[in-house]
Amino acid sequence: MSTTFPRTRKSKLGYSVDQVEDFLEEARSAYTSERTEAAVVSSRTIRKLAFVMQKGGYSPLHVDSALERLEDAFAARERDRSIADLGEAAWYANARSEAQEILNRLARHNGKKFSRASSFTTGYAVKDVDAFADELANYFQHGATLTIERVRTIAFRSTKGGYRETQVDYLLDTVIDVMLAVR
Repeated sequence: MSTTFPRTRKSKLGYSVDQVEDFLEEARSAYTSERTEAAVVSSRTIRKLAFVMQKGGYSPLHVDSALERLEDAFAARERDRSIADLGEAAWYANARSEAQEILNRLARHNGKKFSRASSFTTGYAVKDVDAFADELANYFQHGATLTIERVRTIAFRSTKGGYRETQVDYLLDTVIDVMLAVR
């Protein structure tokens, strides 16, 4: 019986024990691999990871917390390798370029920052996303306090004809990449 993480009660849903254990083994292998090997696991793949739910599985709270730390570790390794390959000046130039692309998107007028879903399809509530976009812009332009945790856990209401979720999610992933890169 595995004890990597606390388990939920037998009647409550948690993450599939087998899937979590398999992923952790894959992550250990990827983290210790030589740089010439193709990276199957990266900070971004960890962020997008999802597990099947099962009764009596691992506690999602504990697993998610561990995955955030793992994502941070992979991001630090990716940054170090990138600096070693490109040099620090080129690496920072790339990070600034990505931050500028984010700011260019955020500078669009409210209601026009992203493409809209059709009036028959749900998307993220435009006002919610635009309000958070202001927070992001304030972080990038003025150094306002914003945590990676806030970006990771932001939730927007759904509404018909809202912003396309894939575009907003991609921008949030890019924001997290930049925040992790400059830690």
